[in-house]
Amino acid sequence: MARIIGMFVLISSALLISSWIPVSICAKKPVGVARKEDVPFIKCQVCETLSRQIHQQVEAKKDQISPKKVSEYEIIELVENVCNLKKMEADWILKIDIVEQGDKLELIEQDSEGQCNSKCKTIERACHEVLGYYDTDVAEYVYKSKPSLDSLVKFLCKDLSKACSSPPPPLPKDRAQGEPFVPKSSKEAEMERMLKSMEGMPGAPNMKMYSREDLMNGNYGNEDAADEDEDDDDEADFPSKLGKAMKGGKEESKKIDWKQTMKKKMVDTREVLRKHANKISYRIQKWWKGKTKSRPTKKSSKAEL
Repeated sequence: MARIIGMFVLISSALLISSWIPVSICAKKPVGVARKEDVPFIKCQVCETLSRQIHQQVEAKKDQISPKKVSEYEIIELVENVCNLKKMEADWILKIDIVEQGDKLELIEQDSEGQCNSKCKTIERACHEVLGYYDTDVAEYVYKSKPSLDSLVKFLCKDLSKACSSPPPPLPKDRAQGEPFVPKSSKEAEMERMLKSMEGMPGAPNMKMYSREDLMNGNYGNEDAADEDEDDDDEADFPSKLGKAMKGGKEESKKIDWKQTMKKKMVDTREVLRKHANKISYRIQKWWKGKTKSRPTKKSSKAEL
């Protein structure tokens, strides 16, 4: 019963939010897919932009606190999130368009955020490929060395990832053009930032925006069920079940898609475990480096004897 009431509160909140936002803003949009073949042509530019974002965001954090010192944990968290479009640290990706110029692809920064299409997803993928498993190394370097932007670009783009070690190949002449950059309205951008800030809060997991018609007709929460078996798709319409529960009806709920629920929980748990493992590994490396530095050499030990 508590679970049903909790779901009712979330849906009521969503209905309240959608009541002051135009339906065209809340409506679901087709999800873009990254063009993997474009990554080699933009990898160096993405690395340079990524370095600038890490540097700027760390400096911005310094301006928000006193004394102006950002903790190592905060920097690690920032670097972990800066390529993830579900996090606010990666909002910079939404302002970049990929434009064809001769036999090259150029990243052009726009004045406002745009709809996340295949270009947006391609930049996100390139960002992940650049940062890879170096997020802890980059965070440690930023925390300890407090580098300038040029030093950070050299460290990440040339020394670590090699993203800028050689010029990109020429663009194929038969490359299909990408979609145009479509700016978001200020209200839509504000709403998405609010939902991102609520990510991970108790009672508000994986919140998404839907149109008023979707909410009233129960067309929500099934985006990831296309590849599931037909037996898993016969769950009754939630609003009708909710109405019966609120009226005190004793009719049992029909089959719930536990498989889909468990799948989401496993993905969330795996992500949390990965982050914890990275942090533990980082601390073990620090401890081991300290031990090896303090260990006496054979020559010095013999001299003491």
